[in-house]
Amino acid sequence: MMADAQLDLVAMIGSRICHDLISPIGAINNGLELLEMAGNAKTGPEISLIGESVGNASARIRFFRVSFGAAGDQLMGPAEVRSILRDLYDGGRLRVEWQPDQSQARAEVKLAFLAILCLESALPYGGKITVTQNAKNWQIAALADKLKVDPALWKLLASGSARNGLQPSHVQFALLPLIAADTGRQVSHQVTDTTLTISF
Repeated sequence: MMADAQLDLVAMIGSRICHDLISPIGAINNGLELLEMAGNAKTGPEISLIGESVGNASARIRFFRVSFGAAGDQLMGPAEVRSILRDLYDGGRLRVEWQPDQSQARAEVKLAFLAILCLESALPYGGKITVTQNAKNWQIAALADKLKVDPALWKLLASGSARNGLQPSHVQFALLPLIAADTGRQVSHQVTDTTLTISF
């Protein structure tokens, strides 16, 4: 029970941070749009750079809000999930395909997003991640010409593994098995030369 309460508290902190950050970022974006409408945004690439950075920050916060925030009992439709992933990954070297066509519990999407973050760490040169769901089982699979897999990190997906020295950028490797176990699931992974798959 104490572990569950701690996980809930961490999730609420994540939700609070994301909620408080999205408003000022949205305000900056609205300000840029007003400048463009007024014809005052003709100062060269500076405005475009600011707009692109604001868009990237907004997309990342939306993604983090699901990944690290409180899940609750909400459902997320496939259009909403794909919108988040498209805004975050379109135009980059990494592509993410969300195949489930049904609305999913936010808690399920949270697990899938954490798995995507784990796979992302092994794809510094780009690649493709495909998310599929069959009955109650999920599979998040990465395909790339070249993978960079840190065995010590991936051992963390086994519940109960030591997390000494874990870097903040890799917190998803510790959270995924904990949150999965809280929902009665166990995380496993498989790796080959060009594929890396997480299942739960």
